[in-house]
Amino acid sequence: MLDVRKLRVLCSVVNSGSVSAAAANLGYTPSAVSQQVAALEKEAGTALLEKAGRGVRPTAAGHLLAEHAAEIMSRLAAAESALADLRAGRTGRLRVHYFATAGAELVPPAVAEFRARRPGVQLELRLQEPAYSADSALAGQADVQLIVLPQGVSPQSIPGAELVHLLDDPYRLVLPRGHRLAAKPDIELAELADDPWIDNEWPPGTCRKIMLDAFAAAGFTPEFVVESDDYPTAQGFVAAGLGVTMVPALGLGSVHPGVEVRRVRLPEPLRCIYAAVPANAGDNPLVKDMVAALVMAAQGR
Repeated sequence: MLDVRKLRVLCSVVNSGSVSAAAANLGYTPSAVSQQVAALEKEAGTALLEKAGRGVRPTAAGHLLAEHAAEIMSRLAAAESALADLRAGRTGRLRVHYFATAGAELVPPAVAEFRARRPGVQLELRLQEPAYSADSALAGQADVQLIVLPQGVSPQSIPGAELVHLLDDPYRLVLPRGHRLAAKPDIELAELADDPWIDNEWPPGTCRKIMLDAFAAAGFTPEFVVESDDYPTAQGFVAAGLGVTMVPALGLGSVHPGVEVRRVRLPEPLRCIYAAVPANAGDNPLVKDMVAALVMAAQGR
C-alpha cells in the first residue's frame, strides 16, 4: 500500500521541480526527501523521477502517481475539514423526538433558535407519542427526547438518561360558557365533583394518571360521559355543554369560543416536562445547544 506521506513528498517534488525546493517547502532536508522518494519508488516498483538539467521531472509513472496523489491530498484535506466542522458542531445531524403539545408550543421556537446558531446541522424532528418514557433516547434513536413526568418524580428515576427540566405545565379547567362557576377566577376541584366530565387522555398514561390523582386528592371519582383522545376535541364537547374537562396549559392552543378557561386549585395538577438526553451524549455541542434552546423557549412562555 502506498504511503500518504510519501505521496505528499512526491507531489511537492513534481510541483517544485527539484528535491531541494521540495525540501524547503516541506521543512525537510534534501536527503530526507530523496529517501522518501526512493522508498516510494520501491513500493511502486518503478522509477518516478528522472534528472532534468539541475532539477528533476516526473517519469510517466511519476506523473500518473502525482496526479492521483494530488486528488488524494485534496480529498484528505476536505475530510479533515469536514471532521473539524463535525467536532465543532458546525455540521452533522441531530434527532429530536417530541410529543404533540410540546411540538406545538416549545419545539418551533427552539428549532428557530438552534438553526440560527447551527445553520449547517441537519435536524430530524419526529412526533413521538406517548410522552411518558425516554425509550427513544435510551435506545439511541433520539439525541433529545421530550418527556412528561408526574410532579415529585425524581429526574434520576430513568437510568441511562440525563433529564433537563424545561417547565411545569399546570392543568386548567375548561368550562362551557354560562357555567355556574365561570365567574370565579380560580376554582377548587371539589366544586366540580357532581359535574359530568370529558375524558381527554386516551389511551391511559402518565397525563391521565395526573388527572385521576388530582380527582382522588379532591375526594371524588369523576363521571366521564365522553371519551376523547385529544384536547381540541374535548373543548368541542365542553362547548356543546356535555361536561367539563381539564387540559394542560400547553395543550390549550386556540381556545374554543364556546368555553371558559379557569385556574384550578386544591389541588392544581402539574405535569413536569423534561428534555431527556442519553447519558453519553451530554457533552455533544449540538445536544447542548438544542437543550439550551428548549430551555429558552420554555422560559419565554
